[in-house]
Amino acid sequence: MTPRDARPADERSFLASYDASAFPHPSVAVDVAVVTIEDGELKALLVRRTEHPHRGRWSLPGGFVGMRESLDAAARRVLAGKGGLSKVYLEQLYTFGAPKRDPRTRVISIAYYALVHPGKLRDIGIESDTSRLATLQVPWAGEEGGRVHAVDERGRKLPLAFDHADMLGLVVLRLRGKLDYAGIGFELLPREFTLRQLQTVYETILDRSLNKDSFRRRMLASGRVVPTGRQEAHVGHRPAALYRFSRDV
Repeated sequence: MTPRDARPADERSFLASYDASAFPHPSVAVDVAVVTIEDGELKALLVRRTEHPHRGRWSLPGGFVGMRESLDAAARRVLAGKGGLSKVYLEQLYTFGAPKRDPRTRVISIAYYALVHPGKLRDIGIESDTSRLATLQVPWAGEEGGRVHAVDERGRKLPLAFDHADMLGLVVLRLRGKLDYAGIGFELLPREFTLRQLQTVYETILDRSLNKDSFRRRMLASGRVVPTGRQEAHVGHRPAALYRFSRDV
């Protein structure tokens, strides 16, 4: 049988006597930007901080990583605990480690973003005094990058905590950069969708209009969209054909 600890004796001895307190330990956190598209607007889930620092400001759902917890597991825990979400598209975004980004202590945050259809967010009832879907206003074009603003339903800017305006800006930049080759826009749609709905997702993320005919030709030629043979139901206009996303491409 293989010994439970097959490391050399000198290594076991070294680890047994190792003093972890000899070096300062930064705290590690995860922050998750839950992003959706609703009514032609790019939106993100924000929670109001009830404790210092930045009490009263709005932040992304987040939390500290446990000592025996992986980063992905921590992000999924935050999604479930603060957003009531599971089994959604989740991707690691970037590491934010400015020394003074958190006034409490040295906190390194691993940012993630999750893409969710708005119906799923509304179903779990995220609107309250301490959580809301805020519209993202992007003050830059293309892939220039930079901070973005979060506004309420009246267009008023919401004060964001820490460096979360930078995180949201990087989310927008990542979405714009991956939209054409990664198929991530489909994560913001229902299982079956119209080409008009798909175009709205692209136009909202890119913040510009697209030619209808050329967009549809490009999507159909890509092989990413597959006709279902069904049409919209219960609409006040001519029903459009429904498609689904093909993960084989």
